Amino acid sequence: MFERFTKDARAVVEGAVLQSERAGADTVEAEHMLFALLDREGSRGSFALASLGLAGRRDSVERGLAEARRRGGLSRADADALSGLGIDVSEIVSRVEEAHGVGALESGRKGGGGRWLRRRPFAQGAKDVLTRSLRIALARRERHIGDEHLLMALTVMPGVLAEVLADHGVTYESVARVLYGDGGGVAAAG
Repeated sequence: MFERFTKDARAVVEGAVLQSERAGADTVEAEHMLFALLDREGSRGSFALASLGLAGRRDSVERGLAEARRRGGLSRADADALSGLGIDVSEIVSRVEEAHGVGALESGRKGGGGRWLRRRPFAQGAKDVLTRSLRIALARRERHIGDEHLLMALTVMPGVLAEVLADHGVTYESVARVLYGDGGGVAAAG
């Protein structure tokens, strides 16, 4: 599949590996791909992010992701669904943090860090982003996968990353509108 990636898309994947190394993570996660995209300049993906007002707002994205990690990786939609069942996630987080310290529910456990691994494996979420980016490119009848397709894939993946991006006005539809002048249709991304 990587032979279909543009130079910019390859740079994002390589940047995600570096982001993972810097974070001391054992695997490359989807969020590392997002951070690599946020660090890019002069590409279609970076143009879309700048046009949608997300360029230079990495701190805000990091805060949104940190808050979700504090909830054990649950999105607000998950927390709302549990609330409907009478389960108060905020209360559970407070009690766990009282007993075990702030951040006890964080799911992003760091490994040994450094460069001890020759190749960092990609976690399932990151692999899913790569697969979804291929589907998006094919649905748009595009021959190559660019960093814009990686960005679009991040916006449609279920979970916290898409929620944080949407909180910042970055959705599949908004990216498609900026890049293609249309709404793009999420159905095309599935």
